[in-house]
Amino acid sequence: MIRRQLVRFALVGVVNTGTYYACYLLLLPWLPYVAAHVLAFAVSMTGSFFLNCRFTYNTRPTWRKFLLFPLTNAANFVITTSGVYLLVDVLRLNSTYAPLIAASAAIPVTFVVSRTIMLGGPVRVSRSSRDSASTNTNESLGESVARTTPTA
Repeated sequence: MIRRQLVRFALVGVVNTGTYYACYLLLLPWLPYVAAHVLAFAVSMTGSFFLNCRFTYNTRPTWRKFLLFPLTNAANFVITTSGVYLLVDVLRLNSTYAPLIAASAAIPVTFVVSRTIMLGGPVRVSRSSRDSASTNTNESLGESVARTTPTA
């Protein structure tokens, strides 16, 4: 099971990296490379959440997972941002290719954190907040929209 998840995680990572890189290249002519990196990272992280829920872990996207998912990318963000900076400003590598190289160093850490968030692990929500309708972070995103959308 972990092996299949790792393969699927890697495939989602390829799609995510493609999305990130396309956004980065589209933004690069108008923004400094770090700003282009940050914006492209945010867009690709959102897509990655939904792809990993459905394809990698076959689990419902809930508010709890969505709110915790940025932790999945916290290490990735630090590693890739530091890597891009070091590769471009210190090693004078072309800013077009630096993000691809920096991203490869973050993959193992991202998988471990992602799997813990998506399938449960040491992160726990207290029973009182879980049972409250206004803070039900285990509710799926679709259920939340349906609950809060007025009916005709």
